[in-house]
Amino acid sequence: MEVVFTQDVPNKARAGEVRRVPDGYARNYLLPQGLAEIATEEVKKRIHKITAVGDEIRVRETAIMEELAKGMDDVTITLTARITPNGRYYGAITSTHIAMELAEKLGREVERRWIEIAEPIREPGEYDVTLRFSTEVSATIHVNAETEE
Repeated sequence: MEVVFTQDVPNKARAGEVRRVPDGYARNYLLPQGLAEIATEEVKKRIHKITAVGDEIRVRETAIMEELAKGMDDVTITLTARITPNGRYYGAITSTHIAMELAEKLGREVERRWIEIAEPIREPGEYDVTLRFSTEVSATIHVNAETEE
């Protein structure tokens, strides 16, 4: 089935692109979620006009994200948590904890979905965490995980 994507779908397509996708994927996921529409000539014309405006917005957003990423490279945050007798945390430090601490340090909102960690931090130590603002823009921050007194 040929669809026009109305929003960016990671690892699939960007908004405004026309792609052929499996029928089930379109019917069960893309269309109900509002991520795409069936590609008719009318929809293609409408999306073409919207895409021009979207490209302008995307360029502006990318510039803002690049500026934000520039200031992140030398940022270090420290998080603490209680540990068990065998040296592991009772819980874990997750992307939510990192986002809250980073937002407090920077004085601006940081979305949890920007933070990429393979798995939650369960032991004290120093970690490098990637912040992916968009497909083109990313930064790395340093996270010090310490024990709570």
